[in-house]
Amino acid sequence: MKFTQVAGVASLLVGATLAKEIPQDVERSKRLFANGLRHEQIMSKKHAIWDRQRAAGLMTAAYPELGFTACKDGIAAAVPGDKNNTFKCNNLDLYHFLPHTALGSKTGEGSSSWGWVAPSGREFVAIAQADGAAFVEITKEGKMVYLGRLPQHHEAKPIIWRELRAYRHYILIGSEAEKHYIQVFDMRKLQSIDPQKPVVFDTKKDITSLFRDLPIGRTHNVVVDEKNKYAVSVGAAPRSDKCKAGLIFIDLTDIKNPTSPGCASQDGYVHDAQCLPYKGPDTRYKGRNICYGYNEDTLTIYDVTDRTNATIISRTSYEGASYTHQGWVLDKSWQDYLIMDDEYDEYDGAGLAADGRPVTYIWDIKDLKNPKQTGHYKANHKGIDHNQYIVDGYVYQSNYGSGLHVLDITSIPKDPSGAGVHEVAFFDIYPEDDDKPDGGVLEFVGSWSSYAMLPSGFILINTIERGAFIVKLQTKSTKARGTRLGW
Repeated sequence: MKFTQVAGVASLLVGATLAKEIPQDVERSKRLFANGLRHEQIMSKKHAIWDRQRAAGLMTAAYPELGFTACKDGIAAAVPGDKNNTFKCNNLDLYHFLPHTALGSKTGEGSSSWGWVAPSGREFVAIAQADGAAFVEITKEGKMVYLGRLPQHHEAKPIIWRELRAYRHYILIGSEAEKHYIQVFDMRKLQSIDPQKPVVFDTKKDITSLFRDLPIGRTHNVVVDEKNKYAVSVGAAPRSDKCKAGLIFIDLTDIKNPTSPGCASQDGYVHDAQCLPYKGPDTRYKGRNICYGYNEDTLTIYDVTDRTNATIISRTSYEGASYTHQGWVLDKSWQDYLIMDDEYDEYDGAGLAADGRPVTYIWDIKDLKNPKQTGHYKANHKGIDHNQYIVDGYVYQSNYGSGLHVLDITSIPKDPSGAGVHEVAFFDIYPEDDDKPDGGVLEFVGSWSSYAMLPSGFILINTIERGAFIVKLQTKSTKARGTRLGW
């Protein structure tokens, strides 16, 4: 992916004047979202792209293992002279790369990633693939040591959509595959593995539990509120079920026997969410449990304190809404702002993303009943935005073909227009589109997720086609380090 700095700067100058919250268009919602039409359109486009890649052998190609490569003069030439192993970059060095085939997968096709830090300080990451989850340890040198894998549930077929979240020392693994359910795996098992003898764990004997209370055993995503000891399945098809693919709550008090106290179906399908205990600033909800739902065409905020009778606090749409995808609060202890992405506005050429450059929407959520869209950040590259997470004042964005982008968002509380948000680093893991006329492609390829919550500062990028990259910032601003913003 090539980058155009001028476009990014120019877009900041227009500020927040082009973006604002609006009421949900009920008729449009019924016609395009509530019936699943837009979701099916996106899934169909993804399947078409990935079918072509499979046919070309890209998902299981013999990509070479790559070692440390400094980002110098805008590139990391991991294999000098090899275009497909020369990566555009800024302020991020490559430490290691392993293909999915070296991570035990027969299908490849990477998706989510999440980590766990042992009491000893050892760092582990689970890497989602179509046929299971691979486990690696990240060494002090930034190398991935493959330890083994947990295959997809034995009743399910491989499928690329696999999502991971940590609960204490457990990892919860959900999938869009029918009869996969949600696997609960104890990451402590990894500590005693000999790397020379990676373990393929048994899907019956080696899991802590299996949460089966899903309509047909599939879920789009899994989120966790660790403090309140519960998880949430979102997007659990079909929409015709009593829960309407909304929030399905999972009580984790007894991790060996997870149960569901109920669900929140009032706004139908939920694509992703973040659920947190609430301390403020909206005094009406202090001490409550809140879920921020990214619901296809709205930001929907729920009070889920009583998970047998959850309620909607507000439902708000925005100009250019094409497919509300995912977001994250700036500060989980004081929830005054959040950022959000739309996965289809670039592809659809809608609203602020009409030129195909990713938009990060900024929301003021100090009044949970009346969230306001205060501004946005416009990227300086062409591409489609996907998952993003905040750590210490930086947001780590996985933007498909344009790779990982790191933004400093510490200015938002003082200037929520987004004018002060700026990119501090990027690593483009998809050089295949660097020579395209527009500098990139608007396709669902490349980076699916990243995990940047390790104390060491190493960041794992999980890609759809290739495998997993380990990168690390060369420099980190003192302004962002130590801030209360983030995870």
